[in-house]
Amino acid sequence: METKEYEDKITPRATDFSDWYLDIIRVADLAENSPVRGSMVIKPYGYAIWENVQKFLDNEFKKVDVQNAYFPLLIPKSFLEKEAEHVEGFAKECAVVTHHRLEEKDGKLVPAGELEEPYVIRPTSETIIYDAFSKWVRSYRDLPLLINQWANVVRWEMRTRPFLRTTEFLWQEGHTAHATKIEAEDEAILMAGVYKKLIEEELAISIVSGKKTDSEKFAGADYTITLEALMQDGKALQTCTSHMLGQNFSKSFDVSFLDEKQEKQFAWTTSWGLSTRIIGALIMSHSDDKGLVLPPRIAPIQVVIIPIFVSEEDKINVMNKVAEIEKTLKENNIRLKIDKREGRPGFKYFEWEKKGVPLRIEIGPKDIANKSVVAVDRISGNKEFIKEEELLNFVTNKLKDIQDKLFENSKNFRLENTRETDLYEEFKNLLESKKGFVYSYLCEDPKCEEKIKEETMATARCIPFDQDIKTGECIFCKKEGNKKVFFAKAY
Repeated sequence: METKEYEDKITPRATDFSDWYLDIIRVADLAENSPVRGSMVIKPYGYAIWENVQKFLDNEFKKVDVQNAYFPLLIPKSFLEKEAEHVEGFAKECAVVTHHRLEEKDGKLVPAGELEEPYVIRPTSETIIYDAFSKWVRSYRDLPLLINQWANVVRWEMRTRPFLRTTEFLWQEGHTAHATKIEAEDEAILMAGVYKKLIEEELAISIVSGKKTDSEKFAGADYTITLEALMQDGKALQTCTSHMLGQNFSKSFDVSFLDEKQEKQFAWTTSWGLSTRIIGALIMSHSDDKGLVLPPRIAPIQVVIIPIFVSEEDKINVMNKVAEIEKTLKENNIRLKIDKREGRPGFKYFEWEKKGVPLRIEIGPKDIANKSVVAVDRISGNKEFIKEEELLNFVTNKLKDIQDKLFENSKNFRLENTRETDLYEEFKNLLESKKGFVYSYLCEDPKCEEKIKEETMATARCIPFDQDIKTGECIFCKKEGNKKVFFAKAY
């Protein structure tokens, strides 16, 4: 058993980032490939991370009166056709159900009953949700309508990678309807703020936020708000989005209401979502060549306790002391695991290091005699000897220190890998040699954005909210550009 654990090697991050990423998922036991093309099995430890994301977001949503509901997986094809821009944006990714049963023919099961109208397995749920909203909304008194669903979706991706881009993935999608444009815009901004709180405060990932360009916005939206992070290989990753949909879907699906003057108005709607892709961002933001690194606030296990003993007498004494420590830590809401497996402790150290547990506590007979324990934190690897009476304060403070340090590292990495330029040749060289974000002016002509993408493989990631009003020359065509944009190669 020990030999197998120690042979479980990780490709160095600097050698091959893609293989390193896949190795981290494997050695941390987060997920594995499934028999279904492009889909993964999320294993218990990986799912526990997603559960913590769910718990945080679900609590935050309910604080602002969002209610959970559930809508069908299958969507009539005609629903997608009602909003032209939306169907154009998703048509190539749709999986379509055309038959409703199988029958045996020549010893094989073949599709039998053909459906009168095909169903699309949801790539997203705007269409079927706004069909429901059209029945639920009658009066201005019915608004705002704030709904979220936790669900799976299917997008027929050509190239897949666990968590980052899979055929089927898990997410939440919020959908809201409002009486006024201002209320809807405020909602889109509010939910982007909820995501920012999750990503920066819980996941310790530093982001830049702003609007997508028209070329990159969600199909069918007036505009899209995005939160962009920078991975350790210098590529950007879109962590989540919040869309101001205007009245596009409400007009297509007749989500209308009578206002206070008894006049018909169309609702203003938003949608917003975050998926299991965020686990990919978490892996690539913090992990190292030893394995996964998890911020304490999102870690399923914050502290692992390793009992060390040889004799049966030592085992009894050590486990009694472990039980005391367990009681104290759990009473203070520390998530912990006691590794009671038999054998020398080395393989246990290695396993929990690979799984990214923030803090390890070791305790053996000598520690009991000294009324202390040994503590090792995941990011520094430093060993500290802590007196029993100081342990609770130490654990609480150390977990906070690890959380803060990871966010500081992420922020510093983003800032160190963000560069400004007004020269197109330098712009191209930076994207090729340095990677990271390049911050430059862009005009409103989508052809410039398209040409930049063709020549550099980089995309406009976001137009940040916090920028000066002054203008400059478009990085590509040199005409006046009225906004600065973060560009990057991206996942």
